[in-house]
Amino acid sequence: MFFKKAIVRRPPKSFPLAYQGAPDHAAPDYDLAIQQHDAYIAALKECGCEVTVLPPVENLIKSVFVEDPVVITPKGAIITNPGLTIRNPEKDAMLPTIKELFDDDHIAYIELPGTLEGGDVMMVEDHFYVGKSNRTSQMGVDQFIKILAGWGIKCEEVPLTTVLHLKTGANYLDNNRMIVSGEFIDKPIFDSYDKIIVPDEEMNAANCLWVNETIIVPKGYPTMLEAMQNLGYKTIVVDISEYEKLNGGLSCLSVRF
Repeated sequence: MFFKKAIVRRPPKSFPLAYQGAPDHAAPDYDLAIQQHDAYIAALKECGCEVTVLPPVENLIKSVFVEDPVVITPKGAIITNPGLTIRNPEKDAMLPTIKELFDDDHIAYIELPGTLEGGDVMMVEDHFYVGKSNRTSQMGVDQFIKILAGWGIKCEEVPLTTVLHLKTGANYLDNNRMIVSGEFIDKPIFDSYDKIIVPDEEMNAANCLWVNETIIVPKGYPTMLEAMQNLGYKTIVVDISEYEKLNGGLSCLSVRF
């Protein structure tokens, strides 16, 4: 599947306030985060995507991670119900944009008490996987699978044990290739794929991003960059250091469809 469009949201000036790391480590630098976001948008455009850039929302400090409040499928959009309380209103901020793209018959919703975040959803060709995590509940998983079934799309549940989101540790490329790290290396559900295993010292690079036969690779992970190049992919390296401080990855920063 090729992506024609992408949605991103600019980080708010309040973005560094989301940092909850060790006090001896620096919080995200806002100006650098803006520069990195510019480079990320440029990479998506280089891959052939028309990019819609949404304005920042100051009271939603993590809203730059625009992948979580919505999942867009070939049959319609699903407004999720993020499991983290401070992030839940992001779905309401995203809805007007989605309504510009889809009519009401092609927008579905995850309803309370179910919760779901888009980082737990991985599309593999015409098939989906959804992770059951601390942010995506069993009821959210069940609703998501039911919605997709109504659209004629198959989806399988993937229980998670250690990672934040499914795509934190597993990401599909193309041609039956999947990047896996940590708990996903030995999960039987992914045994049919040709696995590219991420070394422990480069765990953040599990979230490489396939966009139209190009792989966007986070800066600072030479082993995974070389692995992608050895497979014959064109690669673009993008520095997302300020987003990694908040456990964000490349896929988190856009919705591609």
